[in-house]
Amino acid sequence: MREFTISGSPFEIGYQHGSIAKKEVLGSLSFYTAYYERKARMDWAAASKAAENFLPLLERDWPEFVEEMKGVGEGAGLPFLTVLAMNLRQEISMGLEADGCTSFAWKTDDVSLLAQNWDWEEAQQINLIHTNIKRTSKPSISMITEAGIIGKIGLNSSGVGVCINAIRARGVNFTRLPVHLAIRAALDSTSRAEALAKLDKAGVASAVHLLIGDATGSTSAEYSNLDIIKFEMKDGQIAHSNHFIVPHTEGVQPASFSQDSLERIVRARELLAVAASETEKPPTVRMIEKMLKDEQGLPGAINRVATEKSPSSTLFGIVMDLKEKKASVRIGRPTECKGFVTLNPMAV
Repeated sequence: MREFTISGSPFEIGYQHGSIAKKEVLGSLSFYTAYYERKARMDWAAASKAAENFLPLLERDWPEFVEEMKGVGEGAGLPFLTVLAMNLRQEISMGLEADGCTSFAWKTDDVSLLAQNWDWEEAQQINLIHTNIKRTSKPSISMITEAGIIGKIGLNSSGVGVCINAIRARGVNFTRLPVHLAIRAALDSTSRAEALAKLDKAGVASAVHLLIGDATGSTSAEYSNLDIIKFEMKDGQIAHSNHFIVPHTEGVQPASFSQDSLERIVRARELLAVAASETEKPPTVRMIEKMLKDEQGLPGAINRVATEKSPSSTLFGIVMDLKEKKASVRIGRPTECKGFVTLNPMAV
């Protein structure tokens, strides 16, 4: 996995991203060109045209994101709207992503851990990058992202971490912040409270679940194109998978989701509860890493395996220690690890 550290103005940060990871950015473009055609029946010209619907909002309220995406395009030799369309992958596919991803959080007086397995189509594995963004006016960020996308799974130098679970639900709201830019807004925050307040104000354009945490704990937030429902930790623990766990406001249109999403959230809660009951010691990164290896319910397990029917597999597992402000990443399925990465935004 390519790793790099970038800094400067938003445009300069984007330009370095696009130029250093040009091969992977073009790989992401190739992947999503095929994906949009397959899932949304939309060619790239139509996807870029759809992306324009967000420009009034982004140029007015989030100009730094616009500048950074323009920089990515300049660095990779791509039009700005092409990069924007990649960052709108959730909105363009309208909640049709294959189910996958299970997230966990566990907080005690001693530690605050946040974790997930990120499941996606295996063809996109080679386009994942480890991006460090060094800043002085805002928290520095260390994240694993798909090349070309400016907000993804990781943490910042204030100890704010974000995990994501796809949710199948139709509807896009062009007056709200697109999912991956909402993640980036959270990673630009100095606390969990600030991140949640930003997204309360901005709203999120399409369905997603975000697990947002810091040293004080984690909040589970289900976003649709029309509303937000939050859940706080129970006994210091919380988990989520790929479906709304409570009904949302009238007008929200959940799509079908796989049975394994129901099974994985039950299994995740069970693993957390069993681990808590078996030890009097504070939870550790290794405890959570063991949970991410769980294969109960294969192929649609927490540690997922791709099949012809469901092409998603676990592409990496991450465990963040939000008090220590570090994260441990295992590349590939946790039981078939292809490499290790450490995220350390304090050191970038």
